[in-house]
Amino acid sequence: MTRRSTSKKSLIAAGPASAADFTVADYLLTRLKQLNVTDVFQIPGDYVKHFTQALEHFDGVNTIGAINELDAAYAADAYARSRGLAAVSLQFGVSTYSALNAIAGAWVERSPIVVISATPGADMRDITDMYDVLFHHSTGDLDADRKTYENVTVRAITLSTNVGADEQIDELLIDAITHKRPVYIACYKEVWGQPCSRPSKTSLKPRVTRSPELALRNAVDQAWTQITAAKQPLIFAGVEILRFGLSELLKQIIDASGFLYTTTTLGKTVLDEKGDKFIGTYSDAASIESVREIVQASDCVLTLGAIITDDYLVFIESKYADMVLADTAGIRAGYFKYGDVTMQDFMEALLAKFKANKSYPIKAKVPPQPKYPQPWAGNSDPVYDAKPQVITYNRFFEHTMKFLQDKNLLKDIVMVYGVSSAMYVATNCYGLSQGSFIASAAWQCIGFETGAAAGAQLGSGKRAWTIAGDGGFMMVCQSLSTLARNQLNAVIFVMSNQVYAIEQVYVDMTAFQPGSKHRFDAFDILPKWDYLALAKAFGAEGIRVETVDELKSALPRIAGIKHKPVLVEVVIPQKDLPGQMYRLGSE
Repeated sequence: MTRRSTSKKSLIAAGPASAADFTVADYLLTRLKQLNVTDVFQIPGDYVKHFTQALEHFDGVNTIGAINELDAAYAADAYARSRGLAAVSLQFGVSTYSALNAIAGAWVERSPIVVISATPGADMRDITDMYDVLFHHSTGDLDADRKTYENVTVRAITLSTNVGADEQIDELLIDAITHKRPVYIACYKEVWGQPCSRPSKTSLKPRVTRSPELALRNAVDQAWTQITAAKQPLIFAGVEILRFGLSELLKQIIDASGFLYTTTTLGKTVLDEKGDKFIGTYSDAASIESVREIVQASDCVLTLGAIITDDYLVFIESKYADMVLADTAGIRAGYFKYGDVTMQDFMEALLAKFKANKSYPIKAKVPPQPKYPQPWAGNSDPVYDAKPQVITYNRFFEHTMKFLQDKNLLKDIVMVYGVSSAMYVATNCYGLSQGSFIASAAWQCIGFETGAAAGAQLGSGKRAWTIAGDGGFMMVCQSLSTLARNQLNAVIFVMSNQVYAIEQVYVDMTAFQPGSKHRFDAFDILPKWDYLALAKAFGAEGIRVETVDELKSALPRIAGIKHKPVLVEVVIPQKDLPGQMYRLGSE
């Protein structure tokens, strides 16, 4: 990973000099730094100026100026997924409402972001009371932001004074790291600059909730009954395992049980994908055939930390009674529910059961991992079989994944996806490192990937490797400027076919058939952009590839670029329909 080489700390004085200069803003920033948040994404504003000025001068926390609110908040989301916590500073009203979509996605997918803002202050509120003045960026209700954010945060507060601010900030941050979900804090505009005591040098810790002993025993006993009766059990792991730091515990359960395991799309790379029990990611009909077969044949699915979305309706309808489900809402074994038992306690107790029954482990046979060009050739659109130089979705992944594997680069990248055909095709990838696949797979936001690239790279220390559709990139293309401004060498591949292909699949898939009289719906057709000119305007390296040979030639060049982002236009046929999407659309 590369980033800007000149630190603002070499140009300005670092940090407050004395206790009298230590403010509420400094308190929050100190706590964030203790929690390994070393970058704060920011949109400036007059109400929040005392916080942004403190941030600009605070030693050890960098200001990442973003181009717009979605750019900032998507980046914060990806940063939180990599670091465990993130922060974004926004102007009251116009910024907070613009960022709401991204924070809602972070709420759904359990990504803890501290949303920082400021409201009109005490003086302004007095003026409003006296003269009925509507201050800028306000709906008329100066508490509307907080009320709105209550729907997508675990805690939302507004501080009207510095009295008790330290305690309230601590409670807010503990909520974020305990529940792995966003929080919201605003102050009256003057409060961020008011004096505050310094925090202790001890970093905040998540709250730990223990399960009632009897309820835990009942849950484990019921689960064990189902597990030991099964002939073809399977572990189905989800993103909550990664968010709550339970990956090592999951690995121990896999080793002790001998079970094969798969993951949800959102939970992909909950463990390194090089283990000998990983069958591949299960993304319903988009999955590799061998993965689908093993899931369908399983008679007990030990589901750990998975967020079950409507992508898995067929799975949940057929496997509900055969599931042992542990997540942050509690435990379910078949039809028996134990809401007060925690996922971690359950997993630890289940591991102890496996270890105490050493003769039990099942010796399940893992299907051979697909070799390149498989699984891509088997899923590529057969229309182009006679045209080997045409780039299709699957051919793109065939050659890029082979390049990354051959050059031993998979360990150095983090993949980022919004919802798109590319995301579903990418679930067929093998060999990724733990925590290296970030996707808007539950909230399913088009455009997430481009905005998230900066946060993914800054948070992980790895190079962001992002694949977007035309439509997704067009939504937040300005994020390319944020990457260039911070000298981040993220790669943005744009699968250029000038249509919202994933939307068309679910509207009328017959439009993809060769010679079909069905046309793409007008609302799914996108304008043609000059991506090379756009890359130049934003300060990025621009590359265009139209053939497989051009793609293969471009990959080494892309790998060598160190100090700027790379925008790669990958020209694909408008009617290329990968097999993964055809099966999903057919369902």
